[in-house]
Amino acid sequence: MKVFNLACEHDHRFEGWFGSAQAFDEQRERGLVECPVCASKSVRKMPSAPRLNLSSGHEPAPEAGQSGRGQLAAAMPTPQQLQALWMKMARHLAEHTEDVGERFAEEARRIHYNEAPERGIRGVATPEQRAELEDEGIEVLSFPLPAAAKEPLQ
Repeated sequence: MKVFNLACEHDHRFEGWFGSAQAFDEQRERGLVECPVCASKSVRKMPSAPRLNLSSGHEPAPEAGQSGRGQLAAAMPTPQQLQALWMKMARHLAEHTEDVGERFAEEARRIHYNEAPERGIRGVATPEQRAELEDEGIEVLSFPLPAAAKEPLQ
C-alpha cells in the first residue's frame, strides 16, 4: 500500500491509501478521489518525506528564545485538528437534522410559522432564499456538508 498526503483546491489536507501511484492516478482521473471536507474532486499529491526512526527517543532541545513561541504554537490547533473538528461537526449535523433538500426555504418557513413540527433541518437554498428567510427573522446557517459526512467513514 502507498500512503499519500493529499490536498484539494481549497488546501484541505488529508491522507489517502492506494495500491500504487498508478492506482491513485487512475482513481483521480475517474473522479473517485474527493476531499473529505468539501467533496472537491480537484485533488493533488503533496510532497512528503518518508518516516525514518533515527532518533534516540529524545525530543530536540528548544532553541534559545523559542520557549514563548513554542508554547503559543502548542496552544494553536493544527490544520488536521481543525479539519477533524469540522468533520465531527458535519457528522453531528447529518445525524441530528432532517435533509429536506431543495424544499429547505419552504420547510424553514413552515417550522417558523408553526405549520410544521419544530426540528432541525438541512437542505439547499439559493442566496436569495437565504436573504428572504433572514428578512423574515428566520436564522439560517450555511455549512457546506460533503457527501462523505452523510455516510459512515472507514
